[in-house]
Amino acid sequence: MNIFVTGSAGFIGSHLCEYLLKKGHTVVGIDNMNQYYDPEIKKNNLIEVEKLAGKLGKDFIFYEGDIRHQDQLAQIYHNHKIEAIIHLAAMAGVRPSLENPLLYSDVNYNGTVTVLEEAKNAGINKVVFASSSSVYGNTKTVPFKEDADTDHPVSHYAATKRSGEVACHVYHELFDINMACLRFFTVYGPRQRPDLAINKFTHLIMDGKKLPVYGDGSKSRDFTFIDDIIDGVYKAYLWVCEYPSPPQI
Repeated sequence: MNIFVTGSAGFIGSHLCEYLLKKGHTVVGIDNMNQYYDPEIKKNNLIEVEKLAGKLGKDFIFYEGDIRHQDQLAQIYHNHKIEAIIHLAAMAGVRPSLENPLLYSDVNYNGTVTVLEEAKNAGINKVVFASSSSVYGNTKTVPFKEDADTDHPVSHYAATKRSGEVACHVYHELFDINMACLRFFTVYGPRQRPDLAINKFTHLIMDGKKLPVYGDGSKSRDFTFIDDIIDGVYKAYLWVCEYPSPPQI
């Protein structure tokens, strides 16, 4: 199948592209290569994906572009006969979203609607959307549940991700696009973004420096290994391919 991956040069995106290639799919990716962190990291991620594609004799086509650009998406969908979309691209980070809420709203919500609108126009009815555990806000109920209250986000980033989920629901209801929205809990592993805690902690330890501790040290947080995330994303992809009678996974 021809699968379109947004955010394909990022940490999760590059691992997903490799996994899809191993599964025999043709992968078309897009990433805007922004300056949120050093773009060289993303370039190195792409080199790894391209190496694997060459080794496997599979097709990986990459576009540097913006998910808000309708014409570019429409052309990609048409030229490559895209059959399914895995939408990972977003402006990341909770704190930066408070500093630049308009950009986060534009990319994370308007960008998602653009991806969906052009999917509708192209007749693509299989979409997996990467949301975030941030949508749960400050709920004290654990473990978190899919049907938990998500109407009280505590960051602009969370609000944009919840809005993206709602947009997916609308396109499913109105246009019969099969959807799966996945709420990622902080992902770690090889190629992890440099702004995330485990990456920072590892470098501090390697440099013989102390880890900063905020509060009384009692706070805890869930992390998810990259291989588990990719396995879940792929199973969600299989689910949308077989909806409304999904396989047992």
